[in-house]
Amino acid sequence: MKSILTALQEGRLIELPETDKEKALRYLATILEAIPDVSANVDVAEGVLEREKSANTGIGRGWACPHIRVDGDGELFSVLGWSPAGIDYGAPDGNKVHLLVMYYIPGNQRMAYLKELSGLAKSIQAGRGIENIEKAAALNDVRNELLNWVSASIDTTMPQAKARMIKLEAKQALAAEQALAAPQALERLVPLYLLAGAGPKHIALSQDAELVKLLEAAEIGPIGEKQDFEAGSYKVFVRSRSAYKADRVLYDCIAVKR
Repeated sequence: MKSILTALQEGRLIELPETDKEKALRYLATILEAIPDVSANVDVAEGVLEREKSANTGIGRGWACPHIRVDGDGELFSVLGWSPAGIDYGAPDGNKVHLLVMYYIPGNQRMAYLKELSGLAKSIQAGRGIENIEKAAALNDVRNELLNWVSASIDTTMPQAKARMIKLEAKQALAAEQALAAPQALERLVPLYLLAGAGPKHIALSQDAELVKLLEAAEIGPIGEKQDFEAGSYKVFVRSRSAYKADRVLYDCIAVKR
């Protein structure tokens, strides 16, 4: 379950603020679209919702696997959403869904997706279903249960020492994830990229025109290893950074308007 482990490592386990199915799916799609390697030409939300119209992705027993398939090559990505109250999903058994695992599936990853989905189903069946997730008191409890599922899968395919190392890495959640898990923050989440050069000015890439104007007019200064910073009425969380030649750094961020 490589993509699920990566999602846990990169902070893509989210507490859903909505119990409405469409709103929950649109929110998770926004998280997928913020991944740099996901094609900017793909409308993930519309693709996922279109597939739901043709075939409900509720598996039953409290979980669902909404997804979008795209042409071409790329990586298999996932984002996980936890709904404490449960979502009326229209699942075949009529039960509310408490765990959504949304996938972005390039053409070259379809077999990998089916293999991962099979492994996930086996892990759920081998345990107590999603009872522990359904009754979880906090997002960290959900993360630990998911790590148990991943661990069971990992332990059968690689040496114990390597499995323990990967499980330990996965538990190091991003600080930004905890802040973004608050319902009041999730409703105002804005994907953002910042391209920084040698000077104090940055180039901002976002669909929020107000945020772009604010960031490009301000002298933010070096972001360095900051996990977050203030920008007017926005709180900006740095998810990852990529260094390029000529002292250029691309920051993958999420902004929350307060």
